[in-house]
Parts: sequence; structure tokens; C-alpha cells
Amino acid sequence: MSTDFQALHHVAIIASDYARARHFYVDILGLPVIREHQRAAQGDWKLDLKFGDAELELFVKPDAPPRPSDPEALGLRHLAFRVRSVKETANALCAAGVRVEPVRTDDYTGRNMCFFFDPDDLPLELHE
Repeated sequence: MSTDFQALHHVAIIASDYARARHFYVDILGLPVIREHQRAAQGDWKLDLKFGDAELELFVKPDAPPRPSDPEALGLRHLAFRVRSVKETANALCAAGVRVEPVRTDDYTGRNMCFFFDPDDLPLELHE
């Protein structure tokens, strides 16, 4: 399989307190806000921040449990890799025996994306 991984697209982190997290990442670290959404259905805030050529995706979930192994808990949520074609890369990963979720359109960017999993079930993402 030839590799199609081009760059880091974004890193997602789950935090517990919106004001503290926003202050730290925006005011102290100086990361500019790209998008900010209160997601009522999910009971959280989604704050996308510019980080060089990549983004830091911050999810604030006040009721998130400590992270034993679930990706929807405090700490690192997943890593995303920018690829030229999500569909082609997902097909190549499937052919190599990797578990890959169906390709779908990201609700906020309108681009193709999908999740795949490492041997320990760590969620990883492909994104265009």
C-alpha cells in the first residue's frame, strides 16, 4: 500500500469547563477561533481553533467521565490525518485488514471524512 497521508489535519481534545478551556487555548495560547458551535443535541460546545496549518478541535463536555479508553472522555479524542482522497485511502486501509467506518460528510466542513481504528481501537480519522 502506498501512503497517502499528507499532513496533520486536526487534533481533538475533550475538556470539562468551557470558560477555562476557551481562556487557556484562545487567550493564553493565542489560537484564533475558526468556528464555535453550541451543540444542544450533544450537550456540548465545539470550538475549532487554528493551529499552524492544522486545527485544534476542542469539545467541552462538563459531564465527560475520566478517560479509561472511551474516545468521548477527557483528554485526547482522536487524531485526524489529511489525505488527498478519503475514499481511496479508506479502501486501501480496508484492503490491508484495518477496520474502517463508512465515509461520510462532515456536518461543519462539508468534506469527506471517516474513522478507522488502530490495533488498540484508538479512533483515527481521515479527512480531506
